[in-house]
Amino acid sequence: MDNGVSDFYKMGVIGGNILMTNLKIGDIVARKSYDYDILFKVTDIVVDENNKRTLILKGTNLRIIADSPESDLTKVPLNKVNQFNKVFSKKITHIVKNILKERKENYYRSLTRSALEYSRDSNHFGRPGKVLHLDGDGEYIDVCLKVYEQLDIEAVGKIVSEEEQPKVVGKLLREYNPDILILTGHDSIIKGKDDFVDISNYKNSKYFVESIKEARKYEPSMDELVIFAGACQSFFEVMIEAGANYASSPHRTLVICRM
Repeated sequence: MDNGVSDFYKMGVIGGNILMTNLKIGDIVARKSYDYDILFKVTDIVVDENNKRTLILKGTNLRIIADSPESDLTKVPLNKVNQFNKVFSKKITHIVKNILKERKENYYRSLTRSALEYSRDSNHFGRPGKVLHLDGDGEYIDVCLKVYEQLDIEAVGKIVSEEEQPKVVGKLLREYNPDILILTGHDSIIKGKDDFVDISNYKNSKYFVESIKEARKYEPSMDELVIFAGACQSFFEVMIEAGANYASSPHRTLVICRM
């Protein structure tokens, strides 16, 4: 499945007589050149010396930061945004149900015959690991915590910017003693840089690496503490070398959920 915005456009939910100029911070918009594939909130407006406006955008449902000329944007009215959010939420619920179903089926397959009857009687499917998740975006943390709850995963979410994560991760690990550490945020290759093996050419990769190293001081075992780290276009290799079990992004790709 795709994320549904393009389908909304085809059905007339997005498009028609919708404002395309005089956009302001807080407006919800979609990009014409990308076939209205993602909904964004305008978070900033930059005006150059020629009075040309470039809008800084943040995905409303998908984790992405972008910029766009105002001429490429279509404003989406609130009632249409609400319609899209309902469709998006249904898709998330469907995915969560499938994950829970698969988890249950995998657990039963792993049981011996002698344990199977006991497990069915006790309704016990094992305890997922406890998660500590750090990210600088409070809205994103809230979304993640809701999904963790749906998946019956014990989780603690903390709003911590990428550059602050190395300073606090050790303290938070000692405080919450998680099984899984997740370090996320935003990252990118700095514009105009083409040396992908120089960590200084990445916006936030160095902070993820420092955080991983601090976490491994707390727990060196990659089995006792599983670490997920990185963001769009992060320097994947150095995070794995630093001690992450899983990292993004192997091909410097944008990590965007497609459902």
